[in-house]
Amino acid sequence: MQFGLFGGARTRASVGMEDSLGYDSFIEYVMEADRLGFRHVFMVEHHFTGHGQVSASMTLLAYLAARTRTIRLGTAVVVLPWHNPVLIAEQAATLDLLSGGRFDFGVGKGYRQAEFDGFCIPMAEATERFDEAMEIIRKAWTSTGRFSHHGKRWHYDDILVEPEPLQRPHPPLWLAAGSQDSIRRAAREGYNLLLDQLAQTDQIVQRIALFREECARVGRPYRSDMVATARALQLVHSEDERAEAYETRRRVVSTIGALARDRLADRVEEDTAPLLGTPDEVIARLRQLEAGGATNILLVDPNASVANLRAFAREVMPAVQSVSAAAQ
Repeated sequence: MQFGLFGGARTRASVGMEDSLGYDSFIEYVMEADRLGFRHVFMVEHHFTGHGQVSASMTLLAYLAARTRTIRLGTAVVVLPWHNPVLIAEQAATLDLLSGGRFDFGVGKGYRQAEFDGFCIPMAEATERFDEAMEIIRKAWTSTGRFSHHGKRWHYDDILVEPEPLQRPHPPLWLAAGSQDSIRRAAREGYNLLLDQLAQTDQIVQRIALFREECARVGRPYRSDMVATARALQLVHSEDERAEAYETRRRVVSTIGALARDRLADRVEEDTAPLLGTPDEVIARLRQLEAGGATNILLVDPNASVANLRAFAREVMPAVQSVSAAAQ
């Protein structure tokens, strides 16, 4: 198995959320992950929340590119309907150059009504705006010379997008997806797959199987690292810590609110999504995920704690990585 991080910094505390970090603390957290051999960090992007969440993910990732050596730097995700696609193509290619080819371009069409309202963009237009933006970005990175585009939303005449990304033909594309249609689309259109932190273990296994099946149907070679699964991490070493972890889990799922839909906000003991428990319990949960094809795990730490990260690297990673190596 390989491991990464999923999340982002916060600039201020908010009621009911105790994972608030300043940028400096979050940068130290990612730098420690880099030293410990974590594979990815995927940075969220949100707007108008009042919680101080990251709104300029590629700016923060560009800074992290200078402070890290090997960890890959991803967006999770850039919501394309809100952005000028040519400017995004330029910024992403610049980040790929600055990072030495360590950039992963995660994109999505958005799901928060308040963000669409804030940008005065109808949410009903999300899919068509996403599709046109991706057409332009792919063209910007693969055209040999200048190109023009005249679509429904965007018009460009005889433009040359610079710089070119270091990774050719472009950085890996990742799509956040959960529905059957979106998962099949990711497989058909050459995206890697980002799976969310709320989905239960059986849902994750089903979604990976669907993605793999669609890859086979369209003749696309499949590797398990083409799928990344976000999982909340809450290591405990005593029953008191377990009770506290359950309470934290309730608050987190409750805060996510409508996004959780029918998830287990009140029955967290039955929630199979988080890596919550002792090191041995977390190892067992990871082996279940690995058996179902989830070998690329992105940790979501409610506290973004360097101490927790070190404990995971010391008490969990060697066990699951040695098992994976032995099975090869």
